[in-house]
Amino acid sequence: MRTALTEMLGVEHPLVGFNRSPAVVAAVTNAGGFGVLAASMYSPAELDGQLTWIESQVGGRPYGVDLLVPEKFAVSDPDDLVASLRAQIPAEHFAFVDALLDEYGLPADSMPRSEEDALDEIAAAINPAGAQALLDVTFSHRIAMVANALGPPPADLVSRAHADGVVVASLVGQRKHALHQIDAGVDVLVAQGTEAGGHTGTVATTVLAPEVVEVAGDRPVLAAGGIATGAQMAAALALGAAGVWCGSVWLSSEEDITPRPVKEKFLAAGSSDTLRSRTMTGKPARQLRSAWHDAWDRPDAPAPLPLPLQPMLAGRAWNRVHAAAADGHPGATALDTYFIGQVVGGFTALRPAGEITREIVGDCTRRLRALGELAGS
Repeated sequence: MRTALTEMLGVEHPLVGFNRSPAVVAAVTNAGGFGVLAASMYSPAELDGQLTWIESQVGGRPYGVDLLVPEKFAVSDPDDLVASLRAQIPAEHFAFVDALLDEYGLPADSMPRSEEDALDEIAAAINPAGAQALLDVTFSHRIAMVANALGPPPADLVSRAHADGVVVASLVGQRKHALHQIDAGVDVLVAQGTEAGGHTGTVATTVLAPEVVEVAGDRPVLAAGGIATGAQMAAALALGAAGVWCGSVWLSSEEDITPRPVKEKFLAAGSSDTLRSRTMTGKPARQLRSAWHDAWDRPDAPAPLPLPLQPMLAGRAWNRVHAAAADGHPGATALDTYFIGQVVGGFTALRPAGEITREIVGDCTRRLRALGELAGS
């Protein structure tokens, strides 16, 4: 398959694989797709190590990096970023989370202050100032694309990328968002429908993708949200997309680093077992429904905080939840969750990411040929 995306990036298949696990990025890339690493969960030193490892695995094949650079976020003191943000979290929010963990029988939090600071530093970096260090690391590597979510990319990101010959991509959830991204100089538009995992809007992929294609001009558009099979990829191409951006499907891969108890919940879930919630990041993000969300829906629950305060609040809790769930703690298992799209209902087993890539592309090719036969061509 040759599309505007494969020509732009120099890849075999018009399939982008987005994941926080370097091994998934490498596997998708080596299978002929284009792997993109979710970088915002890493410190600058960690990101440098992850990108170095990816490059050691892909033999010069192109890959990309995705960063969260939101338009709206809590104001902080740049000279004391973590402390100034931490001070904005109300005591009632800390008390609510502590009471919730106690309710589910989790052990008291004994995290060393150094680990707490490290978690807060990563969450605090989810703003333009904090993301700068990650961008410096990103551009020190041989990336082919930098993607930005949660709004138009800063002008210096676009100019810096273009000066280095790096493609700039951005995710959009509405037609008007696409127009803003075009004005910002973005090269690739990712039309992400509400079916998607993570931060997403309310418009379905089959409605959104054609709307974005209509205004994109000669910019490639990728369809995202609800795409985990070859048939769904073929549908995206039929909508006018130049390729697909897949995220949730890799959570069913063996290489993905999501804790095993959460993956087991994915395998047991149906497509209606997800919801959009602000309780993890402060912005609406689709994830697997769990007891965590039920608690935040109670009348006595405080309102979620803005970015990056909510992830700073939730980070300590999830450090405890994941650790306890790994030991089989029933309360932690009830609370445990992660970002996932509605395609979770199709998960049946964990498989290698390269195998998943080849199956999606192969099934897409067969579906397109079958459709051609229906049209008599």
